[in-house]
Amino acid sequence: MTTRHPADPRRQSPAPTLSRAERKAQLLATIEQQRIDILVDANRWREASQPLDAGWQHLMRFKPLMIAAGGILLLHSARHPNRLVRLARRLAGGALVVSRARRLLGPLLR
Repeated sequence: MTTRHPADPRRQSPAPTLSRAERKAQLLATIEQQRIDILVDANRWREASQPLDAGWQHLMRFKPLMIAAGGILLLHSARHPNRLVRLARRLAGGALVVSRARRLLGPLLR
């Protein structure tokens, strides 16, 4: 037994007043407009993300230096692990103080 779905727009034929050529022209115009919209949105996206891309490229200039500095810090922290733990605690405590101060003074600074 087959069921028919008269409310499903995919199963309905296009308006009978349009010829096949007119329907094709209408669809081609819709596709062209969608392509234009995609191009405009892509340009907007590129413009919006340009500062992030520039910042990333700036960081990547220093990639070898950051890798070397990370290796030195790793060797130093392997020799003196207590200093690293103490520094992590101080940084966490400082971040907590800053976030609470922002939350407390936020309404006053606006």
